[in-house]
Amino acid sequence: MNDTPLDSIESPADLRALPADALPGVAQALRDEIVQFVSRSGGHLASSLGAVDLLVALHYVFDTPRDRLVLDVGHQAYAHKLLTGRRADFARIGKEGGPAKFLRRAESRYDDFGAGHAGTSISAALGMARGLQAAGEDAFAVAMIGDGSLTAGMALEALNHAGHLKQPNLLVVLNDNEMSIEPNVGALGAFLSRKLSAPSARRLRRLAKDVLAPLPQPLQQLARRAERSAKALLTPATLFEAFGFRYIGPVSGHDLPSLLATLKNARAMMAGGEGPVLVHAITRKGAGYAPAEANPLKYHGVTAFDAATGDMPKPAATVPSYTSVFADAAVQLARTDSRIVAITAAMAGGTGLDRFADALPQRFYDVGIAEQHAVTFAAGLATTGLKPVAAIYSTFLQRGFDQVVHDVCLQNLDVTFALDRAGLVGADGATHQGLFDLAYLRCLPNMVLMAPKDENELRHMLRTAIEHPGPAAMRYPRGNGLGVALDADIRALEIGRGELLRDGGDLAIVALGSRVAPALEAASQLAREGVGAAVFNARFVKPLDLPAIAELATRCGALVTVEEHALAGGFGSAVLEALAGQGILVPTRLLAVPDELVEHGDPAAQLARFGLDAAGIAAAGRALLAGRRRAGPAPVGGLYRAAAS
Repeated sequence: MNDTPLDSIESPADLRALPADALPGVAQALRDEIVQFVSRSGGHLASSLGAVDLLVALHYVFDTPRDRLVLDVGHQAYAHKLLTGRRADFARIGKEGGPAKFLRRAESRYDDFGAGHAGTSISAALGMARGLQAAGEDAFAVAMIGDGSLTAGMALEALNHAGHLKQPNLLVVLNDNEMSIEPNVGALGAFLSRKLSAPSARRLRRLAKDVLAPLPQPLQQLARRAERSAKALLTPATLFEAFGFRYIGPVSGHDLPSLLATLKNARAMMAGGEGPVLVHAITRKGAGYAPAEANPLKYHGVTAFDAATGDMPKPAATVPSYTSVFADAAVQLARTDSRIVAITAAMAGGTGLDRFADALPQRFYDVGIAEQHAVTFAAGLATTGLKPVAAIYSTFLQRGFDQVVHDVCLQNLDVTFALDRAGLVGADGATHQGLFDLAYLRCLPNMVLMAPKDENELRHMLRTAIEHPGPAAMRYPRGNGLGVALDADIRALEIGRGELLRDGGDLAIVALGSRVAPALEAASQLAREGVGAAVFNARFVKPLDLPAIAELATRCGALVTVEEHALAGGFGSAVLEALAGQGILVPTRLLAVPDELVEHGDPAAQLARFGLDAAGIAAAGRALLAGRRRAGPAPVGGLYRAAAS
């Protein structure tokens, strides 16, 4: 784009070379470009627009990258990316080879810490502040965190630790969009923010300390109580100062002169050894773009839309998503069983449970960004005879792993986990890929673990998991289902029993979840070449349908397993372990995601690259059979080496 104030900004150093009165123009140009770029390619809009002024002010006041800037999650980071040398490539955000939607240390020296999961910024910034201090560097570490992220337990743990350390070079900027902590108090709050952080106020505070020092302890305590009471009346300082922070705020997050003055004063306070400091900024999601301001939830994560009007294209009639099928099934089952309750961790819309909340509000719980609490809360509910269904993205349940082990599985409690976004997720990239859940769940005693081949089977699996009297987890992918007909009744499946979808005598393809459909397509390709490939829908990872899989492997003499999951510890590994335990050793090819971090890109292209589409499965079958023919028949008791792709 041409003729904007951004044309001269290649780095924050260029921003700092501008006069302060040029910054509102820079902020407006950033907003314009974010709207234009996101309207074409999709992405995170409302959160990024709300954080523009804060990011301009932070990069202007602090000497980034010498001073460290850590942004929580990354939803709010688009202005940061545009100011730090990624503007020319921004149109490809979230696409393979383009910038990531979230922060990545490998992408830019200005991305001090990668983050796709909320609540990590204060811990990371505290570690940086401590490291800088230990190295004798007079630099600062800044964590910018949204108010919603403060529900993450580790954010509070980090605040507590920072206060305990009295970390002088740490600044926390609370980006409060008025949705959970404090309402905007207007000009008075901004005035108090500037005054409380100004040098004269700090001198007065030091003078007060000197005056109070000779007084008897009772009078000193009375004076301190009076100060605390005054602050509690005028600001929300009490909470954060209890953690050991110097609190400044609230200040308008869209008033650049006030922001600059407040941040400069905060920096001076830290330089004077008065840290850690917390600046509380009130912002509006979607600020500067009317449609996003009016409906920030709708414009949080968007596909392409009309930038001039904000109109989003109406989706064409299509098959329902796995998420919506899960949500409707949960409501249907809950209407007939009053014990069923639903839990989400700040992802009611993403998991589809907003539908459950509308239908059965008294039986729905959103615990905030607190996956650990969500799991143990569910465990507590289960002890009373309720049947909690915790819908949590695969990548987010990783955060509650200890609770799944200690609080659910060890006590064999009746909790159902619905793992949305299992598998490859596209533009959200490495932080959100659901590629590890089979490995971290199948090792747990008492856990039942399953994956549906389509949206109809998902409904039956949900009932199966709910009716099972112990822990059960069901994983399913992002996106639309296959368009299959939905049975009128939702029935429970027999646990540990798969289904043979196609028979054949040359090759056994044992597929899980989303890979069943391409396995069937691959078998059809092979059939045209004269190869009889059996296709088995495993359904269950734990317990495996070992009798059926063992019979197929023995009869066909060649086996391919297919899963949309990491190879290490996944479904194929479970099959090999089980067969080896029975002394059944046949030529085997494991098709799964290799041992690498998968970045953002087109999921279909990534599946093809890993050999997990129909063409790849068929090719693996051909190669396996060709290798078996070259090797000749195995001697009795002989061992064929298992090959992993």
